[in-house]
Amino acid sequence: MISIESLEADPNALRRAFGCFPSGVTAVSALVDGAPIGMAASSFTSVSLEPALVSLCFQAGSGTWKMLRTLPKLGISVLAQGQDDICMTLARRADNRFASVAWDHTEEGAVLVRGATAWLECSPYAELPAGDHTIALLQIHGLIAKPDAAPLVFHGSKFRRLAVLAFDGDMADFVPYEAE
Repeated sequence: MISIESLEADPNALRRAFGCFPSGVTAVSALVDGAPIGMAASSFTSVSLEPALVSLCFQAGSGTWKMLRTLPKLGISVLAQGQDDICMTLARRADNRFASVAWDHTEEGAVLVRGATAWLECSPYAELPAGDHTIALLQIHGLIAKPDAAPLVFHGSKFRRLAVLAFDGDMADFVPYEAE
């Protein structure tokens, strides 16, 4: 029998459990009055192919998200391995998070971090309240992807690297899980 740890017994248990799941790291940003604003977000996930949707979660009181959510186009940059300093810069509470970040923008005002593994130009689609966070659904209008570039991975409160495993077989025969 397994004894499950109570959340009331240790308030940090949930944070540790969430840290067991590796995530990629994104930058969500746009131009406001000609200047870039944005932040780092690791709660990014794909949602739907039709319509093309992704989701991100933000703290309910995030002032940056309050500004971004009103803009017609947002840029999502999937950060690449080695861009951990950029992630930390964008995660800090600062007036000009982009001072040391190389970036560009689309005609519509979506800001994109140079060197990322993927860029998505999105617009706000829907929001859902979720406890102390807001789940934002964003519709993708355009993208550039570099699938061979290694992503920045966050796991256990540290940045990690993915390892490429040797595989001699045919991926068509690969079955990651079989029900018993």
